[in-house]
This record gives sequence, structure tokens and C-alpha cells, in this order.
Amino acid sequence: MPKVNKDRYKEIRNSKAHRDFFVEDTLECGIVLTGTEVKSIRMGQAQITDAFVRLEKKGPTLYHCHIAEYAFGNFANHAPYRPRRLLMNAKEIRQWTDAVKAAGKTIVPLKMYFKKGLVKVQIGLCKGKREFDKRQDLKEKVDLRETQRMVRHHL
Repeated sequence: MPKVNKDRYKEIRNSKAHRDFFVEDTLECGIVLTGTEVKSIRMGQAQITDAFVRLEKKGPTLYHCHIAEYAFGNFANHAPYRPRRLLMNAKEIRQWTDAVKAAGKTIVPLKMYFKKGLVKVQIGLCKGKREFDKRQDLKEKVDLRETQRMVRHHL
């Protein structure tokens, strides 16, 4: 019987990212976690919808990422909203720092997933959408849905 990799099915997505931002560039990076945090993520008990990344002197840090306390943990369980360091190359940090400072962009986590047993975070260099941009996207979705419906009925 073939061995099934259960890790590839555990993926936490940021549902608000593409609605509220234009994603211009993406990057996969590692994250520094404790053991109970990894177990909690493996159970799907994480949320990154309100999270953001700051580029500080000590390195890129992920804020407002909620990883629930591990249900079977003991007194040494982790804090759910603690800041977590991201692992990026120095060259990538410089490039993204320049982009954030120059153009007024922000860095938002898009998804968190397992890759070869390690937790990875896909972050995106984003520019905020305005209200009319969101309305335009909604109109395009409605038009696409209507054309698909028309094609389906005419076949």
C-alpha cells in the first residue's frame, strides 16, 4: 500500500488577501515555531486572515497570526498570538525592505502549509485596493459567472 503524505492536505489560506490587496510578488519562507505550534497547525488550528509582516532589524516578523493552543499540551503551551520570526535570505530581505519603503506596499501572508515536514509561509508583496477596485473585481466575477451560465445552458 502506498504511503500517503497527510501534510500536503493541511493548508491554511488567507481568504481576505486577494480581496483587499493586489498581490505583486510572492515568496516562500520558513517560520520559527515551537513543537506545540506545529502540532496545532497540523490539526488545522491556525488563522492568518488578519496577519501581516514587519521587516525589523532582527529580521522579518509575522504578527497577528493566531495558532490555537495545542489541546493535549501541558503548562509549557505556546501563546496563540505571539510574534513569529520568518526565515528569509539577506538579499530577499533587502529587496523587500526597499520595495516596502519606496512604494508604500505591505507584506501579507497568503498561505501556510507543510513542505517535506516543515511549515512554510507564502508571503506576498501587496498594494492595497481601494473601494472602486473591489467593486470592479466584483463586477468581473458576476460577468464571468453569467457567461459560464449562458454557455452551460446553450450546450
